[in-house]
Amino acid sequence: MSDERLYRSAFADLVTVTGQILRGDCITQYAAICVRDHGDDVDILLITSRDTGRWVIPKGWGMRNKKAHQVARREAWEEAGVIGKVKKKPFGFYTYAKRLRGGGIVPAIVQVHLLHVHETRADFPELGQRVVRWFNPSEAASLVKEPELRSMVRQVPAYLNHR
Repeated sequence: MSDERLYRSAFADLVTVTGQILRGDCITQYAAICVRDHGDDVDILLITSRDTGRWVIPKGWGMRNKKAHQVARREAWEEAGVIGKVKKKPFGFYTYAKRLRGGGIVPAIVQVHLLHVHETRADFPELGQRVVRWFNPSEAASLVKEPELRSMVRQVPAYLNHR
């Protein structure tokens, strides 16, 4: 799907839940942008969603007794087999229309944390359920559907160069 069609599709999905967003009727998820730093080069990890196979970042629901950044780190491990250091402070937020199993759609606000990957494991809980792949930031941004996430992915190299 072309970049323009991805954008239109993401916005069309959000339009269907605008009323819910305005009422504050949203769910919250926590995610990790997983990065590998090679000096001047940066790789970003994307995974496929289990239901549609589209490219996404590891994300999931809140967990009792875990802070947002801890949930992001846990999701990255479970969904992609990566281990690393996660930033406590959010890198950003994005909104998307989450399709529920029963067929409904609800707006989701995703709090995103950067995770610097130190290790990847060949065996992890969701192995075989998703494709896990590294991309340069430009490629990764072109593959994700959500415009706000796309923008965040593009900002990663500049952010890493200014720390």
